[in-house]
Amino acid sequence: MRNLLGPLLCRASASALVLASVWAPGTARATAPPAPEAPRIPFAERYHALLRGGFARAANASVTCRTTPDEPSEPSEPSEPPCQAAREGQVFAVNGDFDMSYVDVDGDPLTYDSSRAELRLPAGSRVTYARLYWGGNLLAGEQKPAADDGRVLIAEPGGAYKELLADTVVGHRTGRGADAFQASADVTGLVRSGGSGLWTVGQVNAAAGRSGAGAWGGWTLVVAYEDPAQPLHTLSLWDGFDSLDTPAEVRLNGLHAPRGADGRVGLVAYNGDRGSTGDSLTYTTAGHAPVPLQDSADPADDVLNSTINEPGPVRARREPAYANTLGYDSDVFDLGTGLAHGGDQLTFRLVSQRDAAWAGALFAAVDAR
Repeated sequence: MRNLLGPLLCRASASALVLASVWAPGTARATAPPAPEAPRIPFAERYHALLRGGFARAANASVTCRTTPDEPSEPSEPSEPPCQAAREGQVFAVNGDFDMSYVDVDGDPLTYDSSRAELRLPAGSRVTYARLYWGGNLLAGEQKPAADDGRVLIAEPGGAYKELLADTVVGHRTGRGADAFQASADVTGLVRSGGSGLWTVGQVNAAAGRSGAGAWGGWTLVVAYEDPAQPLHTLSLWDGFDSLDTPAEVRLNGLHAPRGADGRVGLVAYNGDRGSTGDSLTYTTAGHAPVPLQDSADPADDVLNSTINEPGPVRARREPAYANTLGYDSDVFDLGTGLAHGGDQLTFRLVSQRDAAWAGALFAAVDAR
């Protein structure tokens, strides 16, 4: 992305243009105006803290390939891979291969898409900040009203839907056969009251159908928390919206990582295609070579491969829990041993050399011993 480290004052001014509103269905509508749009939003630091704690994340896709009830594994066209096999990650497949449809798990006929994901907060922790990101491609066969870009429905575990308005400029980028957007809103109060469990997000505005660019969309809830039982960490959350035609770089300011430091970093990105190599997420400190981030689900040269993944032996629950999200990435990586020598000027770099991809958010929690 160009000029990724734009002044925080610019971000603060943009955020002040609109107020987020959360309300229960059936109550009076808020008077906040629709969130304005911009063709690109330079990445800037949204949240920064030094505390004992970390980040938690819940995420899921809103769009998937279409199946038929009687033949869920059969392609609808001779050249189309089996949808079920693609969802399960058994074949290399991308959203442009399919007639795409909405994920809809809530049983509510008034919602055209919905999905769930588990947020896992440590017992005794305190939420310090939470933000919901949602986005997708608006250009395919079935398109929704443009006014829906900046609002979604969200339900805490065991709760009813509340309507949420974006509280910052909506990134909106047309090109390479897609009409891509991302919106976001502060949900700190809602997450403090809702806590751990399955969160549901519906009405993510994304197109369905078939197009050369493919249909895709999803959401990610990023939560910073304080936990006295954990080590001292530097926490930073960046966001923006732009295509990855130019690499994205963000720097963790004011941090000197001690020798042997560890941590985790997460990203939110759109339209990464599984099997299309040439995309990577690396980090560096001053005077040291780049360290690629990877794991069993995300190869170092195909990190944008339509996965929702995190470290640990037990994955957070998702409904549905597709292995291949067909165009939505929300991944968390361990930093591993790359900071064995410590250092300052910790910088993350996201590159996509072949995919027509967009980046929306990046967050990191790094040891600050």
